[in-house]
Amino acid sequence: MNQSIVIGMGEALWDVLPEGKKLGGAPANFAYHVSQFGLPSCVVSAVGDDKLGAEILDNFREKKLEHLVETVPYPTGTVQVTLDAEGVPRYEIKEGVAWDNIPYTRALDELARHTRAVCFGSLAQRCVVSRATINRFLDTMPDGEGQLKIFDINLRQNSYTKEVLCQSMERCNVLKINDEELVTVSRMFGYPGIDLQDKCWILLGKYNLKMLILTCGVNGSYVFCPGRVSFQETPRVEVADTVGAGDSFTAAFVSALLRGMPVDDAHRLAVLTSAYVCTQNGAMPQLPRELTEWRGA
Repeated sequence: MNQSIVIGMGEALWDVLPEGKKLGGAPANFAYHVSQFGLPSCVVSAVGDDKLGAEILDNFREKKLEHLVETVPYPTGTVQVTLDAEGVPRYEIKEGVAWDNIPYTRALDELARHTRAVCFGSLAQRCVVSRATINRFLDTMPDGEGQLKIFDINLRQNSYTKEVLCQSMERCNVLKINDEELVTVSRMFGYPGIDLQDKCWILLGKYNLKMLILTCGVNGSYVFCPGRVSFQETPRVEVADTVGAGDSFTAAFVSALLRGMPVDDAHRLAVLTSAYVCTQNGAMPQLPRELTEWRGA
């Protein structure tokens, strides 16, 4: 088995948009874009024994997206997505679904031992089964210098608790958060009155992180590392929709780091990739070669 697989772990679902359904869920978006950058990737999730589940697996096969997706006795996940006037999505996420019940299997244990980077969020930890599986996977992963455990916090409705956020930040070594989520987390953790950058430095130190990625929409993004910070402006583009843009940012950034790119260059590639995805409909457009073959400024 490949010794350096990149994993997207958590929800696999259909985004039901005004124009029809599209394959969704941050883990698949992340893993698909990592694969476009030429690295071995895999989606870990669960689907139901139903038509929607079969269609997800067919879709992964069509996209040549490696996956370890168990079939479980719960319905396949769906999310009702509506877009506001600026193309920003709003989500109604169905509960008690397959990806809430990802089992920890022997195959998953073996995969964990060969994982170089994993990206996970808070949403798939809303139920105890998947939460336990994600935590066990993180604890089983090798702990070498080059291993990345990325917590893309991705707060959705009431699908998180302070306890879950604490446990995830203790287990991760890279935290990705947006400006709105940072305000929410700061209130929850009891330091609301200081500016955004100071909040980031506090989290970086408190959880001994390698990096903290802060995205601020049109106001740019930051990557905080111990002792230094990278800032990139957000390119101005004509937005089709923003679905999956954040996942493509994370995928590009992680892929660049794993290929040995400096943080500043990895950050630049992440910003360019995310901006491109915003110009396309849906979360998984094919990326142009000038992005997938970009080697730095």
